[in-house]
Amino acid sequence: MQSGILYIVPTPVGNLEDITLRALSVLKEADIILAEDTRTSGILLQHYGIKGHLVAHHKFNEHETAAGIRDKIMQGKKVALISDAGTPGISDPGFLLARECAREGIEVQTLPGATACIPAIVSSGLPCDRFCFEGFLPVKKGRKTLLDSLTKETRTMIFYESPRRLAGTLEQFVEVFGPDRECSVAREISKLHEEHCRGSLAQVLEHFRAVEPKGEIVIVVAGLPQETHKEHRNKYRMEGKDDGQEEIDG
Repeated sequence: MQSGILYIVPTPVGNLEDITLRALSVLKEADIILAEDTRTSGILLQHYGIKGHLVAHHKFNEHETAAGIRDKIMQGKKVALISDAGTPGISDPGFLLARECAREGIEVQTLPGATACIPAIVSSGLPCDRFCFEGFLPVKKGRKTLLDSLTKETRTMIFYESPRRLAGTLEQFVEVFGPDRECSVAREISKLHEEHCRGSLAQVLEHFRAVEPKGEIVIVVAGLPQETHKEHRNKYRMEGKDDGQEEIDG
């Protein structure tokens, strides 16, 4: 029997009209649609009159279900994977299933489409020719270690955060990156109340201390200025330390 295919299908991060024509076509033709939350995805599918076989596939069950879904695809099924919003696998379930299929030589096609991080960085006014995506920071274990490692990052950095943790994260960013580091917080991208708050970390923190944030949050932080980066390297040389980049950067 001919093997089926796994489609990774991005869905709108806000405005339902942001979905692509190809995504709608794939969802209509799929034998199985895997959804992070069947209730949330059901609204999208109902909006476009799609009556596919909807199956829950989320972070709490993907370890147990990935192999079984892979087997169904090997039996010839067309499977489409979607998340609540954006592109599956980017801070959402999807990696495990894609890996299982890739290991078996199953065709995996990822459709281009919506993701929150790209509109956030492009609208931020910060350099977007080179950037690093960090997604959600660890809540506890490993958080400080990761942030400390980013103090020498020269590329623009992108983080996801929940509204209730935003102020605390910005406070920590002020401590780690300094109050004057430029940043932008994007909220409710492509929705009616979309907002971009730009300024120094101290200024943006002050804003969100006064205004309770709601909705999906993307934080964009400028990287360490090149001149400051050179100063750090010279300091390490003077002190006879290895900053981990000396051999690479020359």
